[in-house]
Amino acid sequence: MTDIILCGAAGRMGRAVAAAAAMYDCRIVAGVDRIPANAEFPIVTDIDEITIHADVILDFSHHTAVEKLIPYAKKMHIPLVVATTGHNEDELNSLNKLAKNVPVFLSRNMSLGVNLLISLCRNAASVLGENYDIEIIEKHHNKKLDAPSGTALMLAEAIKEVRTDSEYVYDRTKERHERDKKEIGIQAIRGGNIIGEHEVMFCGNNDVITISHSASSRELFAEGGLRAAAFLKTKQKGLYSMKELLLEASGKTAIGVK
Repeated sequence: MTDIILCGAAGRMGRAVAAAAAMYDCRIVAGVDRIPANAEFPIVTDIDEITIHADVILDFSHHTAVEKLIPYAKKMHIPLVVATTGHNEDELNSLNKLAKNVPVFLSRNMSLGVNLLISLCRNAASVLGENYDIEIIEKHHNKKLDAPSGTALMLAEAIKEVRTDSEYVYDRTKERHERDKKEIGIQAIRGGNIIGEHEVMFCGNNDVITISHSASSRELFAEGGLRAAAFLKTKQKGLYSMKELLLEASGKTAIGVK
């Protein structure tokens, strides 16, 4: 059993995590949210109010929450799973520093399927080379604050690992010229209640190859977050990602970046 402090407990993702916890041998022992709500566990507005024992902190709130979570995790020596997006450079640097003291799991998308998509796109970019233009299209609900999505950036970064001179292009309306082979186009769509869709197009002279992933339920991300919490519970200090979780799930040893 993995005992979890859940940040963003009253939000849509927090509610999905709480509902799914028991299925993954996890238990929410306390929650944090800026708006208190009724739940089967206590919810407070400040994590410093929590004194109950927990194995892991799981954050599905907002990227700015790490400002409070980092000193708490360090003080209590509790592993931290960060499942939010939109972190600035200072926040990422602070998480990297924390990883020198406690285990930290950072992923901009907790879906196992999306992380498989990332691997497939990296491989496709390597095989197809620069003869194919690459476009990334991401779609999310109208309440999502950041654009492009963290997942779209993860896809672009994975492709750039093999096409190292790539340049991200978010807007073509201000310039008039032919598409450069170095471009990775990234487009964001916001509307309705779209949970999350990502499509990567490899456009050649004679064919178009499309690799895509569509989330049909927020439980998809809840499952990933809970699996990450259980995974991190037993780890040594270091920075971990979904890559290490998938390695361990496939029977290989997962070692975080120290």
